[in-house]
Amino acid sequence: MVKKFDFLVIGSGIAGMSFALKVAHKGTVALICKSGMEEANTYFAQGGVASVTNLLVDNFDKHIEDTMVAGDFLSDRAAVEKVVRNAPAQIRELINWGVDFDRTENGEFDLHREGGHSEFRILHHKDNTGAEIQKSLIERVKQHPNITIFKKHFAIEIITQHHLGITVTRQTPDIECFGAYIMDLATGKIDTFLSKVTLMATGGVGAVYQTTTNPLVATGDGIAMVYRAKGTVKDMEFIQFHPTALYHIGDRPSFLITEAMRGYGGILRTLDGKEFMQKYDERLSLAPRDIVARAIDNEMKNRGEDHVFLDVTHKDAEETKKHFPNIYEKCLSLGIDITKDYIPVAPAAHYLCGGIKVDLNACSSINRLYAVGECSCTGLHGGNRLASNSLIEAVVYADAAAKHALKIIDNYAFNENIPAWNDEGVTSPEEMVLITQSIKEVGQIMASYVGIVRSDLRLKRAWIRLDILYEETESLFKRSVASRDICELRNMINAGYLIMRQAIERKESRGLHYTLDYPPKERCHSATRTVNPDEKGNDLEF
Repeated sequence: MVKKFDFLVIGSGIAGMSFALKVAHKGTVALICKSGMEEANTYFAQGGVASVTNLLVDNFDKHIEDTMVAGDFLSDRAAVEKVVRNAPAQIRELINWGVDFDRTENGEFDLHREGGHSEFRILHHKDNTGAEIQKSLIERVKQHPNITIFKKHFAIEIITQHHLGITVTRQTPDIECFGAYIMDLATGKIDTFLSKVTLMATGGVGAVYQTTTNPLVATGDGIAMVYRAKGTVKDMEFIQFHPTALYHIGDRPSFLITEAMRGYGGILRTLDGKEFMQKYDERLSLAPRDIVARAIDNEMKNRGEDHVFLDVTHKDAEETKKHFPNIYEKCLSLGIDITKDYIPVAPAAHYLCGGIKVDLNACSSINRLYAVGECSCTGLHGGNRLASNSLIEAVVYADAAAKHALKIIDNYAFNENIPAWNDEGVTSPEEMVLITQSIKEVGQIMASYVGIVRSDLRLKRAWIRLDILYEETESLFKRSVASRDICELRNMINAGYLIMRQAIERKESRGLHYTLDYPPKERCHSATRTVNPDEKGNDLEF
């Protein structure tokens, strides 16, 4: 079946929904949700949204400089300035959409400070800011008559000239996106969604790693689709590991202990109760996440321990319960009273700073295709994301994408020549265990060889093992009926390959990419670079 919409939005987090709301007055919008609308990275974001609001002590220049420092001066300053200077207006828009940020008794924003920030500038809703934003936007989206929500629908591939029998390479100057092939997960049927404009807002890649704070839908789908369509993908080596995920054997995803808890005064300790951050950074527990994650990783490895502790027992118990009610309840359910007991924590894959390369209008290298949110690489984060900059980046760039799309959409028409999804000659997968086992292997490979600390040897081993999985999976995909499981596996392997490949290309330790073969040097102000993953030959193409 062919379905036509002016705007096709793949992903239902803050990026996708805010874009949908801003363009729906112009035409019809299809909003594609792989699972339920709540199952997005946005929903699980605890900390908050960074924006300059208290002009008595804060200003844009401070926020810009904090972002540049956290990004190891690999950030694109134009992107940083765009986000920081447009943040207050987007905060007002979120409030107009019903988002309720915490305020003090006198009505001012109750601002938090997190690692890497020089001032208190984090707006929040208790310790579930993402959920508050997600719920508010969901209600708005449901009420809009021009937005059609497709729950439990899975985008398999974006449609380009390739599907018309035209050869497309990364050097092709005018690749166009005409929509996407999308599977109804309830029926297994694959429909052709045609669009004048497509927005990719599929989130990150956390599920590629064995231990992650991301919902397990974060399998790198959008990035993998764009990469296979010959779009440009950038800075995938910069994977942010959250320093403080709750350590509890068997949990996947890991429960996040927000950055705000360290901003609140939490102290990191080894299992014998000793502080250790003074050995690594003068900012102690408020150092940027990459430094804190590596410090914890080093302590765990040197001591042969599986976790460290985060201590807030010295803080007022009632204040702790008030600020972090969900964390308090979660830990209490495991027999940990955070007002009296230390919290066991360990790093977990958390956020991708790279992704689909976009310009200041959120345009990708493929015409008529935008990318917003964690699947995109705007240049804001550089080598490392500053805490709470991601949600505000998503709404600022969704706004930019919407404004640009509204200007150009009348220039495009639906391409009526797109063939239906070709599934001739395929059969059901022989054994589901082949897919589930490969998914586990990807997570283990990435955790072991492409984690917080890397080396040329580890990355080479990842290459060899991922290559084997790639060949096995592509063979299985070509002869099998498409399913969510095998499509996610393909995407995870593609995403893992891109992380590994671009990590190999970066011959230095910068930001979140730390390699034993290239010890860290003094920070420099060199510009970030773009890597076309197959720039050294098609033999590297996955």
